[in-house]
Amino acid sequence: MGKLFGTDGIRGITWDYPFTPDFIRKIGYAASLVLPKYKKAAAGKPVVLLGMDSRASGKLIKKYLVEGLGASKFKVVDLGIIPTPAVAYLVKREKADFGIVISASHNPPEFNGIKFFSAEGLKLSEDIEEKIEKLLLGKKPLAFRPSHPGLHKKDFTRDYEDFLKATLPPGFTLKGLKILLDCANGAAYKIAPRIFRDLGATIKVIGDKPDGANINVGCGALHTEKMAKAAADWGAFCGISLDGDADRCMFADEKGGALDGDDIVSIAAPYLKKKGRLTNNGVSLTFMSNYGLIRYLEDAGISVAQVPVGDKNVTDAMEKGDLKLGGESSGHIIFREFAPTGDGVLTALQTLAAVRDIGRPFSWFRRHWKRYPQVLEKVKVSGKPALKDVAGFSAKLTKCEAALKGNGRIFIRYSGTEPLLRLLVEGESRPKIKAIADELLEHYRKHSGALAGKN
Repeated sequence: MGKLFGTDGIRGITWDYPFTPDFIRKIGYAASLVLPKYKKAAAGKPVVLLGMDSRASGKLIKKYLVEGLGASKFKVVDLGIIPTPAVAYLVKREKADFGIVISASHNPPEFNGIKFFSAEGLKLSEDIEEKIEKLLLGKKPLAFRPSHPGLHKKDFTRDYEDFLKATLPPGFTLKGLKILLDCANGAAYKIAPRIFRDLGATIKVIGDKPDGANINVGCGALHTEKMAKAAADWGAFCGISLDGDADRCMFADEKGGALDGDDIVSIAAPYLKKKGRLTNNGVSLTFMSNYGLIRYLEDAGISVAQVPVGDKNVTDAMEKGDLKLGGESSGHIIFREFAPTGDGVLTALQTLAAVRDIGRPFSWFRRHWKRYPQVLEKVKVSGKPALKDVAGFSAKLTKCEAALKGNGRIFIRYSGTEPLLRLLVEGESRPKIKAIADELLEHYRKHSGALAGKN
């Protein structure tokens, strides 16, 4: 059946495997066996905090999960519809054993997911995920009696909002600013507008009418066009798009120009360095961040730790290097000074605080570093042979890298979740990088066939 956990929890289309009622119960039960052992000071009945986004399928998934948790006599605190990062914050604050969020983040409504947070408010390590997977996928079937223990409903949304506002400088205000806010018809549809109004902004909100089937549909961090146009038409200071579970954030400037996660880092990193808040003068980024950003940061005296795609990889590098800022071009940014995981609303507030202090319009930040052209290609594969085993490929790659003359890069990898080979080429000339991408992929197709079945 293969690996269950992806880069961010277990995810799939409801009600296909692994999101069948019986298997969801098993996921809850397996988690109850593994995760409480990692709580430092267990006392009394184990406690799990459970939140969800606005997908219609969430309610039934919650029921089945709780029946699995109930087999271990857990106390389940139901947080209702709430952003994923809020659960990460509350798990640690409330000293719970662990947290669960039922959400497929930025994915379309037919998907759903189950994300776990440790007692420290962190995503699970691969070792712990493997312990859960072994229980779920092992030869010995999980034997337990599902039981629904009843839910303890608790509204912590104001506590979370207070926490976010407390990360801002004393006296910080958004008074006099017009901000267009897109909540993706998702988990932050109430919380985000309330925070911006409390801070004095005049706001217009779109994507704030979830109906269970419209989360991320034509709105949110993956579909920012509507937000950007509305912001420009209204004469807003900026536009902000969150994703379905509000752990991502994207901006538009006053002219409707898009700013992604790379732009956010280009604003935040030098600002935090100037303020003495960028520990070790470094940031953590994935290999998908634009090469122009890496050059810009290095020229500003900021080192870059590059890691594979996935916020867990970014977090691990941040902890290892004691870094306070990291993120992905997708808008998943971690301000580790305040939170251990990505938080879309926190990112929006911290970025606004920097921009306001610097005193420039958002359009200036979109122009102040040189974004290199990118060519992104993907090829369906029937197997995943090691690239070094594909005849002549290593030599071809070396030749193509030399052609960039140090002003660009090539990144090639197999997808961890799909039968795909992914290729990224960056450089100063779009025709040149397109020719390099075509040359590499043609060579791969021609010479990998005999190895297709090998992994």
